[in-house]
Amino acid sequence: MRWWDIDPVLELEKDLFPEDAWSRGMFWSELAHSRGPEATRRYVVAEIRDEQGTDRIVGYAGLVASGGQGDVQTIAVARDHWGTGLGSKLLAELLRAATAFECTEVLLECRVDNVRAQKLYERFGFEPIGIRRGYYQPGNVDALVMRLSDPAAPAAPQPPSTAYKEPDTHG
Repeated sequence: MRWWDIDPVLELEKDLFPEDAWSRGMFWSELAHSRGPEATRRYVVAEIRDEQGTDRIVGYAGLVASGGQGDVQTIAVARDHWGTGLGSKLLAELLRAATAFECTEVLLECRVDNVRAQKLYERFGFEPIGIRRGYYQPGNVDALVMRLSDPAAPAAPQPPSTAYKEPDTHG
């Protein structure tokens, strides 16, 4: 993800997470820590080219690494790409980044009502380890905390149920 991706990412963010969407400043702050020898973040986007030849961001994901621990900050896939395997590709990219950051475990929070995401994480070997009450505000929705003990050797994800042409990713 680059600075010029922030506006289209924000549009997707507001569509997918209307109650608790990240702000422009939050994305800028994360990207500020994603470059150079002291980088602690990895953010990626997935793009497709539409019929008019215009590139469109259809997914994004981010990870922070510190002290041997990775934390998935966000994964988002445009609604018209749900069920295509794109979420798996984004998560796999974050796990590669966690391995490069020499993380020995990866944590994440997931809304307790987001069963689709929970199933994705479980396919990669994440296990539930706790609940954070009222984590997602302003809706006061609990978060399920999940952990993957060895990001270098995640469980093999199941193939997507539909055929899908792999999008270009950059970051």
